[in-house]
Amino acid sequence: MTASTMGVGKVSRRDFLKLMAAAGTIMTFTPFVDWGKFLPNIRSSEAQKAKVEMPDGSQANINSFPVNHSESIIYPKTDDPVLNKEAFRTWQLIRLPKELGGDRNDVSAFRMYSMVCLHLWCLWKYFPRRPDPEDPSKMIDGNGQCPCHGSMYDVLTGKAYQGPAALQGPPSNVLPRLDLEIDSGGYLWILTPQWKADGNGIVGYGRFLTERS
Repeated sequence: MTASTMGVGKVSRRDFLKLMAAAGTIMTFTPFVDWGKFLPNIRSSEAQKAKVEMPDGSQANINSFPVNHSESIIYPKTDDPVLNKEAFRTWQLIRLPKELGGDRNDVSAFRMYSMVCLHLWCLWKYFPRRPDPEDPSKMIDGNGQCPCHGSMYDVLTGKAYQGPAALQGPPSNVLPRLDLEIDSGGYLWILTPQWKADGNGIVGYGRFLTERS
């Protein structure tokens, strides 16, 4: 999945993304290039906090969102269905497994990461924590897994710990993350992000870990 076409100088953004995918390994060795300026300019639509809108159009609520479960969320969502299909607008809302605090009745039970893998921009997904079929006394999964090249992400921090993304230097080994809050009715909201590596991160590029991570 790629972002929609947008001019970047004389080269369209679609062509730019194709070139970047072909030369993805370069990102490992150039961690200080401002890749974010080539990504969708979505700051203008984020003056206020936004609802965490589920695929069915409802707002995510802590009282109904299952523990050890995830949903794909579009952010920021527009009135244009084509723009909403951009990979860079796709996020994974995760309620942690019970063992990691997912049964808490507060915002710490949730994480929301960009689904764009930091290696070559495939879309990863969350695999719920579950008993090992070969040994039910052991638990497996409960992490983010990219189907393209096997990168795996720690669900608590968004940091890659296996596969090619784990071999990349900071900040390109940690997924961008959105900050959430829950209102008195249990509804989830996305707080206005700071699109920089030492803030909420840059989609497709990464984020520096901080104490809150």
